[in-house]
Amino acid sequence: MIEERNATSFSGWLFLPVWLVLLGVTLWLTVGEVVFHGRTPTLTGIIGVPLTVLAAKGFIVLPPNIGAVLTFFGRYAGSMREDGFFWVNPLCVRQRVSLRVNNLNTPTLKVNDRAGNPIEVGAVVVWRVADSARAVFDVQDYAAYIATQSESALRAVASSRWYDGDEQGRNSLRADLDAVSDALAETIQEHVALAGLDVIQARIAHLAYAPEIASAMLRRQQAAAVVAARTQIVEGAVGMVRLAIEQLEREGVVHLGEAERIKLVGNLMTVLVSESETHPVIAVDKSGG
Repeated sequence: MIEERNATSFSGWLFLPVWLVLLGVTLWLTVGEVVFHGRTPTLTGIIGVPLTVLAAKGFIVLPPNIGAVLTFFGRYAGSMREDGFFWVNPLCVRQRVSLRVNNLNTPTLKVNDRAGNPIEVGAVVVWRVADSARAVFDVQDYAAYIATQSESALRAVASSRWYDGDEQGRNSLRADLDAVSDALAETIQEHVALAGLDVIQARIAHLAYAPEIASAMLRRQQAAAVVAARTQIVEGAVGMVRLAIEQLEREGVVHLGEAERIKLVGNLMTVLVSESETHPVIAVDKSGG
């Protein structure tokens, strides 16, 4: 496995005057001999022309966050990460590599969660090149490599959790987005470390039930919400009925027998729990007594 190392380079501003002097001497030994002296160019001038042209190929300009990987006759010669104007061995082949932060939007994938329910999930992965040598030499195409590995990691993470959590609400894809994002980033990083890539962040961008079960799951969620709401209403009503009976008896407002207590509890629970408005019924004694 190739590890990134710094390439041998020199400041282009320091080497530029040297190259200009070499160019002037070469022109004098070739063109000057012909124009001013009428003689054939010297051997030094003839050899100096291709050397001067070759030396000019050593200049390289790198903008910010753009690196270069150098190879010398098929062997890795080092990498350049700093921006500026440089001169390197002109016989080295240079391949530019972007060191900027990239965004990867995975396609929406259909997978089964841990309960076997089909869901749709997509993610956004923020990444950059950390080791330019490994990114260039150890994989065929590092951009395509991280795209494929991100999809694989997303499937693995989504299938290891429940959409709404287990019976205790744990390991939920929908509720534990921070934990899911951390697990997704760690899984992708394990897969792409070979390519010298660094995963900065990974987060879920799309999460939903598959269309074929979406309506059924929506009804189940609505039913669960209704049950939870009714449970809370009943608990509150029981407490209010208990408080009312205790206060009536404590203050001596009324003395209730078992039958009256049962009837009062039934009436109060009906009033408190009923979803529709209740109306009092007044009993009228028609016996005339």
